[in-house]
Amino acid sequence: MDMIVKGLIQGLQLLLSGDSEVLEVAILTIRVSGIATAISVLIGIPVGLWLALKDFYGKQAVNSIVNFGMGLPPVVVGLVVSLFLWRYGPLGELSLMYTPLAMVIAQAIIATPIVIGLSFAAIVSLNPKLRWQLISLGGTRWQASWILIKEARLGLMAAVIAGFGRVISEVGASMMVGGNIKGQTRVLTTATVMEVGKGNYDLALAISMILLLIAYSIVVMLTYLQHKGKSE
Repeated sequence: MDMIVKGLIQGLQLLLSGDSEVLEVAILTIRVSGIATAISVLIGIPVGLWLALKDFYGKQAVNSIVNFGMGLPPVVVGLVVSLFLWRYGPLGELSLMYTPLAMVIAQAIIATPIVIGLSFAAIVSLNPKLRWQLISLGGTRWQASWILIKEARLGLMAAVIAGFGRVISEVGASMMVGGNIKGQTRVLTTATVMEVGKGNYDLALAISMILLLIAYSIVVMLTYLQHKGKSE
């Protein structure tokens, strides 16, 4: 217990003192996870909406693939992305390995199935007759889809929160494709693992506390937006 308290105090001291290395790692963490979440939302919500509203042969199989993707092991994602980005891989000429962009790609792949699956569930939970009522009243398919999104925004925001929570806490794929390089690809999760490996448990706890503080602050903001939408 004393170690946890000491780690919390040290984490606050690092933040309040404006430690340049810690701030750099924290900013990169927010940037990488934020961009990955944004990409997963831009892909996931439209695909979830399409799956919920479109009937086609093999839809159940596609849904099962999405549900399977929601539990993808991050280390497997990291391995596959690494194979594509290695020098002799299909995308090796882009020289993306051990860069923040590689971490964004891996995290976006991890988060996208989660956003798709929860978006699908949010839209499906609405009254199935609502869309056709909107169209019968003269609305276009795009207008009807937009109203459905607004009606399901509580569930859709939950999808965004879940996707963000998954990527900001991710370590395996980030370590594999980013390499945990100081000043380039080191984020709070990989820094914590590194300090634990070195036996610096106090510092690892301090970094973990900073990670929890950042994650909680962003989730609080997203939750506020979620409930603000409910009241409108």
